[in-house]
Amino acid sequence: MKVIFLKDVKGKGKQGEVKDVSEGYARNYLLKNKLAIEATPGNLKALEAKKRKNAQQEQEEKEEAIALKDKLADLTVEMKAKSGEGGRLFGSITSKQIADKLAKDHGYKIDKRKIELADPIRSLGYTTVPIKLHPEVSGSVKVHVTEQK
Repeated sequence: MKVIFLKDVKGKGKQGEVKDVSEGYARNYLLKNKLAIEATPGNLKALEAKKRKNAQQEQEEKEEAIALKDKLADLTVEMKAKSGEGGRLFGSITSKQIADKLAKDHGYKIDKRKIELADPIRSLGYTTVPIKLHPEVSGSVKVHVTEQK
């Protein structure tokens, strides 16, 4: 019996996959627990429509990420911090602080986990910080740390 998986089933199939399974397994387990539906022509058409919609939505998200990448490339985030001798900061600038400053000053809400700062910024000056906007799109923003009087 051909079925369309609605959820991932370990060892059998992934969501959206069409597979041939034994009739007993399909009726007694997959259909009963709503893990799959029967692969009728109507259900197959609905699956294709859903795949097309998901592909279109993924493309739109990627285009939005590319547009945001271009806007962030021209941006400089100004941060103030207390520093000691030789430009070393008392403390550091973290990805959370950068995300908060981007949201507050420029209106871009970016999750702090998407800001790929290997180590917190511990010195004055300019630093280019990479940001993962989409699985296929990465951008960067300049962070300028100045001394707080």
